Amino acid sequence: MWPELRDQVRVEQEQLRHLFEMHRSLLDQCRAEEPDPIQLSALGAFLHSFYTGTENLFRRVAVELGDDLPRGDNWHQRLLQEMAKGTENRSAVISDDLLDRLKPYLQFRHVFRQAYSFQLHWPKMAPLVQHCEEILEQLQRELTAFVLRMDASQG
Repeated sequence: MWPELRDQVRVEQEQLRHLFEMHRSLLDQCRAEEPDPIQLSALGAFLHSFYTGTENLFRRVAVELGDDLPRGDNWHQRLLQEMAKGTENRSAVISDDLLDRLKPYLQFRHVFRQAYSFQLHWPKMAPLVQHCEEILEQLQRELTAFVLRMDASQG
């Protein structure tokens, strides 16, 4: 079970890095100037994909390590919160700091899924776009530490 999950985590991490590589020029451009409506739509899809990929990681960890997936209307929020807590099967996957930093991305994911793209507002999205790379780096560090802790506990 654990070796497969370790490989799945690695694949999801690679997918997230690829997402950033694909959008590198757009991310760089939007640091210098406000995006036009088409770029704003693309950034919305990017932010949605970023959080979806992160959540995919968390779901894999929960399922593979025997945690029950949350159910109900707010299951996305509860899954995120549970990743900052240890269980009898695993240590915490992320820190409380990263939990707090990911919450706005979860909130944006909900908005993006409910709104028309022309309803997106750059002033609200700008902080998410401007900080997403450092959050990805923190996520990568914390996942690496989690994998090392799990490796140590398995062997």
